[in-house]
Amino acid sequence: MKLTTSHLTRAYKGKIALHDVSTELTTGVYGLIGPNGAGKTTFMRMLADVLRPTSGEICINGHNIRSLNERYRDLLGYLPQDCGMYSYFTAYRFLKYMSALKGMERNEADRKISELLSLVSLSDHQNTKIGKFSGGMKRRLGIAQALLNDPKLLILDEPTAGLDPKERVRFRNLLSDISGERIVLLSTHIITDIEYIAKEVLVLKEGALVKQQSPDTILRQLEGKVWHIIVPAHRLEELEKQYVIGNLQRKGNQIEARIITDGKPTDDAVAQAPRLEDIYLYYFGEFSADSEG
Repeated sequence: MKLTTSHLTRAYKGKIALHDVSTELTTGVYGLIGPNGAGKTTFMRMLADVLRPTSGEICINGHNIRSLNERYRDLLGYLPQDCGMYSYFTAYRFLKYMSALKGMERNEADRKISELLSLVSLSDHQNTKIGKFSGGMKRRLGIAQALLNDPKLLILDEPTAGLDPKERVRFRNLLSDISGERIVLLSTHIITDIEYIAKEVLVLKEGALVKQQSPDTILRQLEGKVWHIIVPAHRLEELEKQYVIGNLQRKGNQIEARIITDGKPTDDAVAQAPRLEDIYLYYFGEFSADSEG
């Protein structure tokens, strides 16, 4: 399985949301990161054939997806950032409805629905109306619908938003387990979601793909750019103006800080081993490693 994009571009009323993105994805998990407005959702909507590119093309196994039509959608599982659901449907009825839209056989759909409700811990709520679900429960149901047709290409836009830490771990393990036979692309602001399962990380910035490499390769490139320093507390404002700061801890009249910068920030600064969350700091100048903003 191979998905390629060639010079993919999307413009909205003269504004370029995605610019000249060319990439190749094969089986495995890919993490898509970038700040809000970087073009992540636009990119994923085009891959899901919900949005057409202004220019460029998307191919699966060498075939343009525009020529495949329904055959492409049969390969696809998609969880949008905002997954609309009828509040008066029960969880079971919603998945049954989605299975019909996907053209699944009735017996196969029943088997798969039962399996997926168990997988996302909603078996006990299958007859509960969605309007009574919490945000996390709705997200789990959305994940289940994306997996209904056993897709070979799974596209997930912020799939763990609203999930508690235990649910996120379970979901990460699931993606790792199923990725051996399919392409999985997920966008996230929660870097720990992809730290241990991503084959490669795609970094989008201002609509452009600025990096696509394995986490280990990116981390090696950050060596010598992550520092631990201890300074008097009154210098905090000065530090914040000069450097990108990951972590701060006040200890009496001193501040311990983790600094991301190309050069050694102070004479007594100590180099630190980079972590994947430092990618966000280095490329976007903001800390977003374990928040859902």
